[in-house]
Amino acid sequence: MDSPSLKKKTFRRLLGYIKPYKLTFAIAILGMVGFSAIDTWFFSQIETLIDDGLGKGNSRILFIGGLIVPVFFVIRGLFNVASNYFLNYVGFKVVTRMRQQLFDHLMKVPVSFHDQHSTGELISKITYDTQQVAEATSRAVLVLVKDGAFVIGLLGLMFYQSWQLSLVFLVVGPIIAKIVGIVSKRFRVVSSRIQTAMGNVTTTAEQMINGHKVVVMHEGQKVESKRFAAINNNTRNQNMKLVNTRAISTSVIQFIASLSLSMVLILASFPEMLEKLSPGAFTTLLTAMIMLLRPLKQLTNINSDFQRGIAAAASVFSVLDEPIEVDKGTLLVDRARGDIKFNHVTFAYNQHDEPALQDISFDLHEGKTVALVGRSGSGKSTISSLLTRFYDISDGEILLDGRNIQDYKLKCLRRQYALVSQHVTLFNDTIANNIAYGAAGDVSREDIIKAAEQAYVTEFTDNMPNGLDTIVGENGVMLSGGQRQRIAIARALLQDAPILILDEATSALDTESERHIQQALGALRKDRTSLVIAHRLSTIENADEILVMDNGRIIERGNHQQLLQQEGAYYQLYNLQFSGV
Repeated sequence: MDSPSLKKKTFRRLLGYIKPYKLTFAIAILGMVGFSAIDTWFFSQIETLIDDGLGKGNSRILFIGGLIVPVFFVIRGLFNVASNYFLNYVGFKVVTRMRQQLFDHLMKVPVSFHDQHSTGELISKITYDTQQVAEATSRAVLVLVKDGAFVIGLLGLMFYQSWQLSLVFLVVGPIIAKIVGIVSKRFRVVSSRIQTAMGNVTTTAEQMINGHKVVVMHEGQKVESKRFAAINNNTRNQNMKLVNTRAISTSVIQFIASLSLSMVLILASFPEMLEKLSPGAFTTLLTAMIMLLRPLKQLTNINSDFQRGIAAAASVFSVLDEPIEVDKGTLLVDRARGDIKFNHVTFAYNQHDEPALQDISFDLHEGKTVALVGRSGSGKSTISSLLTRFYDISDGEILLDGRNIQDYKLKCLRRQYALVSQHVTLFNDTIANNIAYGAAGDVSREDIIKAAEQAYVTEFTDNMPNGLDTIVGENGVMLSGGQRQRIAIARALLQDAPILILDEATSALDTESERHIQQALGALRKDRTSLVIAHRLSTIENADEILVMDNGRIIERGNHQQLLQQEGAYYQLYNLQFSGV
């Protein structure tokens, strides 16, 4: 799609956000037109004041004019307040709705979309880009209507006084329009670059803040500072390009307008013209022409605001147009039995990449435990991501209770799993609310306490002043890795799903905590299907079957004793871990 078509489509779509507030928007427009009409009327009275008031010595006209001026400014002020208030009301309503849509949509897009976009970039779209839409377009509309109406009013006044002299101003119109068209393209390009640059600023800042400990430990302050300085400077450069384009175009347009003003003065010097114009009429005409320069400048400048708003809207719409997760399933079950089957499953994260899993087949029967072991990058965690349909397989099929997992509604499917990952996500809320997060239906305080006790969360919360009502900070920053993982396990316990996925669930626990957790998980695994991804082999010795993975393939399978007797890859891993014991 070419740029003008994209611009028109974006603009029409943006207008759709204003539709619910069209009455409020209409009041704002009336306020702007009223404001400009009052100003135009004020200038139209100059001829009367000069010719009749001063020229003929009519003091009554001057006296009445003195009484009217305050009233005129009160009415003008009311129009100004109405236009600004209602226009900004609509603008903030639009940006609020757009932000909410963007936030909601980012929760519906596939995990693969988040893999390809940095958090900082997406946060920038929610915060900066949406704000630009509101600010830029609101200012553009305000100037376009208010100053546009003022220009029309002043031109009408000029033609009323002398249509011959006023025609000069119309000659420069096409020239100005051509300049504005050329500048518009430049504004669009630079505005789009500014959106990208701001996303890079947010991304770089977020990475430094999240990785602050790593930066300090590895003395990376200078490297990060240089990286941020380069990105920050690029943002400055792009903004300066916008400022320069605006300043040059405004100066050129004003120069062209001044030439027309000069031509009017020269033409007015001819005796034929002087005879037709009274002092008041000529003063009115000259004042209107001079006053035209300011709104013309404003109308030129709003082009950059408008283009910035359109570029920001296009950036937001590009995310809103991203397809959401495919959910064609119709099957709904309250609680699955938990019988899982992988049939010749092959999967690659990207179409042209090497497969992360190749021809994977295994059965995980109801109530049994299957453990996955292997080196990092062997495909263990990928299997759990496919079960929950964070990604869809390239080939083969995955069955749950004999039905393809794609037959299930996504929400229903994911309710069947309790996932405890090595990467624990906690919200800036209380420990109790983090444990209860995502639990089906309402849970009582007693249920939360029971889950906390089973996961040995109460061992550390009992020593906290607020206990389970302690705020954990952003992503549990106030807690240790082991404490965060115990909260995640308590969350899984409370969820009471028929299938457990434990992805390095005890990786951040000390030996004593791990022993407690293994007891809790052992009780939890009774009558439940469990898929355990483990690095510590001691945690999966009692698994019904162990699958040893390497390069996306299953290279060995069997229980603990069988695999040791084979003296293969598992035997080597076991000896490597326990050789120092």
